[in-house]
Amino acid sequence: MKRPFEYMAIFLLGIIVGWGTQRLALDSTPSIAPEPQALSNQLTMATLWFQQSSEARALYYQIYNWARKLLDEYLEEVQTTKPPAIVVDIDETLLDNSPYEAWLIQTGNQYPRGWSQWVHLAQAAALPGAVDFLQYASQKKVTIFYVSNRQIQLLEPTIKNLRDRGFPQADTQHVLLRTNTSSKEPRRQQIARRYHIVFFMGDNLNDFSREFEKQPLEERHQLVEQMKHRFGHHYLILPNPMYGEWEGALYDYNWNLPEVEKLNRRQAALLPARLSTFQ
Repeated sequence: MKRPFEYMAIFLLGIIVGWGTQRLALDSTPSIAPEPQALSNQLTMATLWFQQSSEARALYYQIYNWARKLLDEYLEEVQTTKPPAIVVDIDETLLDNSPYEAWLIQTGNQYPRGWSQWVHLAQAAALPGAVDFLQYASQKKVTIFYVSNRQIQLLEPTIKNLRDRGFPQADTQHVLLRTNTSSKEPRRQQIARRYHIVFFMGDNLNDFSREFEKQPLEERHQLVEQMKHRFGHHYLILPNPMYGEWEGALYDYNWNLPEVEKLNRRQAALLPARLSTFQ
């Protein structure tokens, strides 16, 4: 027969074992609530704007409407010995990867975690106006080249995603992904040897010219000023507040900086107003 203190000991032991088991289960489950200052959590407003604002949709329609007008003018007025072509980026130019960005926020992860799995799902939606414009260009006998810095290993699901959304000419001859260099210049030159490029479309300045590559912030600003006559004509840029080389410039393109250093550099790059302190 067990004495009262023995029952108490067994009871306490059960609580301790149960608590330990529960603690182990919690520790082995990845948290989906990121710390308030986590890098991924800072994506929230940018991703919400991209997904939920009508302004974002309007900007895409505006650019693709303007692209159609430019293409019509080119086909009517320009005579060259080379056939016309358009060079377009894919991510955040044609395909919407904001669900992946939202996943990063909710799980507290950072790119490239989960990126390959997302691409293999081939579920990215087409951005407003993109399919209609490229189908129109294809009907006008304009060759389309999809030049992206997705890794070449992702070629098959990328083509599938483009085709499933209705993008024309999406095949191995026209989808040019990254192989041994992140610079798109060799691929642009390869296209330019055979085609007259009417214009480039992208969400990143590197989609247009190698002159922007790995440049510090002030240099990027100055280059935009020097090339301002090209934007809206030869360079058509689309909105992307979620990521890009503009962020890399904040880190001097050292993407491997510790998270706390990236946070500090973001804060240091802000340009606040000089306001008096009101009581």
